[in-house]
Amino acid sequence: MPGMPRLHIRWPVRTELSALVEIYNQAVRNGTATGHTKEFNRQQRWEWYRSHDIMAYPIYVVTYDKKIIGYGSLSPYRKGRQAMRSIAEVSFFLDETFQGRGFGSILLEKIINDCHRVKIKTLIAILLDVNKKSVRLLKKHGFKKWGHFRDVVEFEDKTCGQLIYGLKVGEKNNEILHCEV
Repeated sequence: MPGMPRLHIRWPVRTELSALVEIYNQAVRNGTATGHTKEFNRQQRWEWYRSHDIMAYPIYVVTYDKKIIGYGSLSPYRKGRQAMRSIAEVSFFLDETFQGRGFGSILLEKIINDCHRVKIKTLIAILLDVNKKSVRLLKKHGFKKWGHFRDVVEFEDKTCGQLIYGLKVGEKNNEILHCEV
């Protein structure tokens, strides 16, 4: 429809790294979305950016009316361990002004649907237990809680736990045994 805003999910280009860093830094400042306590600059995130590959571990950029509003990525889980090559860690971040509008759900669905292409069979999300928004999003897309490390993350003003959520991609019955730690 003419005049309607457009949402796109695509691969990033190098010149967009600063926008991705700013979105990540919002999550750092928020204090519930990452374990980082200090913000990053573009140069510090360059190696992270270079470690991703469209054919194996992509970064997915979300644009809305041509403005970058978020991104997600797949990263190797336990890199170098060949028996774990079909497992990836999924991460996703949205500009806080665009959260709660369904964009995260569209992004996560795109990532899940792309797993077959990049030969990923299992997705793992590792997140802070105080990150309730991301937990809801993961559950909505069929992820199950596989683990909970209680009171292991120490910020200056609080302690929280770390959750592990998992999804066996493409399985109709995603009932995986999990244990509480």
